[in-house]
Amino acid sequence: MFIISKYKISNSVLLPFYTNKVPAGFPSPASDYAKEDIDLPKELIKNPLSTFLVRVDGDSMIDAGINSGAILIVDRSLSAKNNSIVVACIAGEFTVKRLIRTAGKWYLKPENKNFPTVMISGKDDAIIWGVVTSAVNQFI
Repeated sequence: MFIISKYKISNSVLLPFYTNKVPAGFPSPASDYAKEDIDLPKELIKNPLSTFLVRVDGDSMIDAGINSGAILIVDRSLSAKNNSIVVACIAGEFTVKRLIRTAGKWYLKPENKNFPTVMISGKDDAIIWGVVTSAVNQFI
């Protein structure tokens, strides 16, 4: 089970946000550096009362850009649908996977070919705890 600790969103922290986009391909000459402030909690958390954070442990979602150690923002008020990334509890164990519907059946699919896809059946008591809306990865 999850050990719950509170993350308090109290005072907004406004950070500089440059409206120019950074190319991920070839660099282009910078036009101008327009700047505005952005409040990350407000930007990332749409439904604070139904949102929780959880840290990822493992590599089953690396091809979706979710690394081990990433912090997931999970919204319990959203309905999971085909292709959603979800936090699920299956057979008493929590996991993060992509929810896939194929040929009338539901699966929890990892985003790493080294991990197996799990078919969800009624006997497994699979519970979708919430839909992942963002992942925060740290690189240092």
